[in-house]
Amino acid sequence: MLPLLQIQNVILSPDIITECFCCDLEKCKGACCVEGESGAPVTLEEVARLEEVLDTVWPNLAASAQSVIDRQGVCYNDPEGELVTSIVHGKDCVFTRYDATSGCCLCATECAFRDGHTDWPKPISCALYPIREKRLSNGLVALNYHRWTICKDAVAKGKELNLPIYQFLKEPLIRRFGKEWYDELCQTVSELKAQGMV
Repeated sequence: MLPLLQIQNVILSPDIITECFCCDLEKCKGACCVEGESGAPVTLEEVARLEEVLDTVWPNLAASAQSVIDRQGVCYNDPEGELVTSIVHGKDCVFTRYDATSGCCLCATECAFRDGHTDWPKPISCALYPIREKRLSNGLVALNYHRWTICKDAVAKGKELNLPIYQFLKEPLIRRFGKEWYDELCQTVSELKAQGMV
């Protein structure tokens, strides 16, 4: 088994380069936005961005989500003390919207971004999923692959396409760590392949 990889100040679990993944929205219907015990992890800066785009996405939010936001805001501290997006009935993220045609759960902030109404897509924790980020006490950042049964179709599709997680998440990884960092990661993977380790 491969050891942990370190690219600059980021430590990666090796399964991020060895395991395959590709979201299959037609099958999962965006379940990761509505399942789980708390909302998506956010930074203080992202909370400010969510508040900035709130007026733009407000008409696309469910009345129940609007009520939660009016009552407690766009985020709260979960039982572990982590800042996360607010949720409705212990389930849906307040920024979810349902596509009437497909029944898929979509992100209202990302829809607004794709339609050119905002310049910010969504929290990086959402964009990076199934990678979960954790800040370590020594200043390093750890990236781990979060396995979840609701993503079994994404795993199957990733294997079918032979698409490793780090390639599937190229854009959000570049958004989070920069192109130079991502290029270094790809170079490291190439070297590991040349050594027969991947």
